[in-house]
Amino acid sequence: MQTLRRAALAVLLERDPARKAALARALDPSQPAGAGDTIDEPPGLPGRPDHPRMVPHTELRKRSIRTVEGRAALLHALAHIEFNAIDLAADALWRFAGQPEAFYADWALVAREEALHFQLLREHLRSLGHDYGDFPAHNGLWAMAEKTRHDLLARLALVPRTLEARGLDASPPIRAKLLEVGDTHGAGILDVILRDEIGHVAIGNHWYRHLCAERGLDPVATYAELARAHGAPRPRGPFNLDARRAAGFAEDELLALVAP
Repeated sequence: MQTLRRAALAVLLERDPARKAALARALDPSQPAGAGDTIDEPPGLPGRPDHPRMVPHTELRKRSIRTVEGRAALLHALAHIEFNAIDLAADALWRFAGQPEAFYADWALVAREEALHFQLLREHLRSLGHDYGDFPAHNGLWAMAEKTRHDLLARLALVPRTLEARGLDASPPIRAKLLEVGDTHGAGILDVILRDEIGHVAIGNHWYRHLCAERGLDPVATYAELARAHGAPRPRGPFNLDARRAAGFAEDELLALVAP
């Protein structure tokens, strides 16, 4: 029987970007998850295409978005984030057994929306004469998934609540830059992404607090411990506090975020 967790593993294994996005869009949140199934980890995770070429983030060139190539490079970087986000949602879905059915339904929804974001950005990138894989990229998002592969609490704390939450802060200034150069279509895609990412971070917040409550842990103190233990980057402002509130961050968490 094809369960939701096994379908998510197929998404994660897929190397072709278009096929990966299509498989993610086809995930059915109402499908039985197979929460109690033991699924051995296969080799080859995550499935990746031959391009883009992976380089350290320090080697990525800064380009002016006032040129077509520079704007394409920016859209490519955003597409790569969304491509990684498909894998992150699929990995959370298949890897962690024994969770409530609603947990798996939530991450299936996230994977579906991340795939849509990737498709929208790739289509726009192609309209500029480029495609996904044309520019180098870095592997920072997946590196944190590797660090937290044995601990769901750490995964929830440091991927949706840290790395993906940074997108809530980054989206408005990127949108403004696209509007400055007349790219209203690109700005519209950023609007869709920000709307959906608020929901994705909210899902991370919900399940993080659920696990903290189950384990009798203080969410704020536990987050600080996990961030230190796994070398998570400290988020830098300016922060989109309204979006973070909408995504379920508590006021004491926001105060800790902006503390000097």
